[in-house]
Amino acid sequence: MTKSARGAGETTDNKLCRTGVPGLDNILRGGLPRNRLYLVEGDPGAGKTTLALQFLLEGARQGERGLYVPLSENKEELRGVAESHGWALDSIDIIELSAIEHQLQAEGENTFFHPSEVELNRITQILLAEIDRLKPARIVFDSLSELRLMSETALRYRRQVLRLKQFFTGKQCTVLVLDDRSSRELRDLQVQSLAHGVISMEHSSPDYGVTRRYLNIVKIRGRKYREGFHDFVIQKGGIVIFPRPEVSAEPRSERGDAFTSGIPSLDALLGGGLHRGTSSIFMGPPGTGKSTLAIKHAALAAARGERVNVYLFDETLGTLLGRAQALGMDLRPCLDSGTIRIEVVDPAEISPGELTFRIRQAVENEDVRMVVIDSLNGYMNAMPEERYLNLQLHELLAYLNHRGVLTIMILAQQGLVNVMQSDIELTYLADTVVLLRFFEAYGAVRQAISVIKKRSGNHERTLREFSINEKGIHVGESLRNFRGVLNGVPEYLANGAGSGAQPSGVSKAPSGHD
Repeated sequence: MTKSARGAGETTDNKLCRTGVPGLDNILRGGLPRNRLYLVEGDPGAGKTTLALQFLLEGARQGERGLYVPLSENKEELRGVAESHGWALDSIDIIELSAIEHQLQAEGENTFFHPSEVELNRITQILLAEIDRLKPARIVFDSLSELRLMSETALRYRRQVLRLKQFFTGKQCTVLVLDDRSSRELRDLQVQSLAHGVISMEHSSPDYGVTRRYLNIVKIRGRKYREGFHDFVIQKGGIVIFPRPEVSAEPRSERGDAFTSGIPSLDALLGGGLHRGTSSIFMGPPGTGKSTLAIKHAALAAARGERVNVYLFDETLGTLLGRAQALGMDLRPCLDSGTIRIEVVDPAEISPGELTFRIRQAVENEDVRMVVIDSLNGYMNAMPEERYLNLQLHELLAYLNHRGVLTIMILAQQGLVNVMQSDIELTYLADTVVLLRFFEAYGAVRQAISVIKKRSGNHERTLREFSINEKGIHVGESLRNFRGVLNGVPEYLANGAGSGAQPSGVSKAPSGHD
């Protein structure tokens, strides 16, 4: 597991039991307190068994004996789960319920297993005696639903769980009990109240795309942990959890120096340029040059030896590279050297938490200094069933700002002229908002650029002409003699209107590179 996956929040306290699940120890701030009983609950398919096996295998790596007690599966089914992840369970002891039944049969007890006919106390006695013999440091019981059925009544069920907890009191053993919530009519909060800690695993199936999975620490007595829902995936090799960014734990960077664009008039409009440790939104209708302006900043950062990551939602890598080269920006040498990395994001296959985690890894492990997200529309619209995406984006931007990263986001608005609208309102999240617009002048469609806000310093309040051609990006003089440019139909105000005189700030010929 990478350094970033473990995170700065983890410790090496010997009183803590590492789970072996990437990201989970970070959320737990080091691991589970040893020699306690914990409940892991979730619907079938949430990943409880996989997590439990990772927990036992981590113990085996540390020289601790592990025991798995499957009450609803047999050894072959369990080994099948392990083999799908490339694991061998030779280092883990497994006690099947069928083996206990066989012993009861040998002792002359009931030979036909049915919850209502088995003497539960006798089964528990044999099981606990076997645990005493093996003396494992880690135990998994899978699952409590079988114990519920055998107990028949809520009172008897609580007594059995309490008996388990009392049995392990004073023993050097950390216990996970799994609950698949299948017996919902008997479900209550009794086990949660008895357990030292509770881990909840949820999963949902959107209308389109892969299953989304979330983990939440409901409680851990006596310890701080990272609250809230954290995205996770189940892949070959086990569960990987993506902890939500924790800004307060990060060293805060002061506002950095201004990042100049290499276009003097644009830097003047921006009050010296974009500042490091801030986030910016380039917004406007399609075709106004938002992505090109962002790539211009990325290419310049790479030319200065800084690492840049670009996350594409709306176009392919080939289209981006071809468009950049046509405008005099060949990104291929930067890709080959690794100063720019472009990742095409398939939102149907990735959760917001995983994307945030990838960005964090790039910042922490690869010293990425600039992040470009193109576009926010693709990020938001492609995952419409995800809740609180704007809050997740806020957490990500706060984290990047604390790390001194310059973040540039693209936001496309609906329409081409007149009043522009956006399906999403995220400008409040950005420190700087750059607005691009189409307008008509002299029978031609032209573009204008302005800065709406900049928290990190002063900026020009003017609108400037903006154009892109094969020579690059050009930002002209301010449009002083016009009003209504933002609406797309400007009105010329200077004396001599209609005389054929050229208005100040608007060129008749295509602009060249500034």
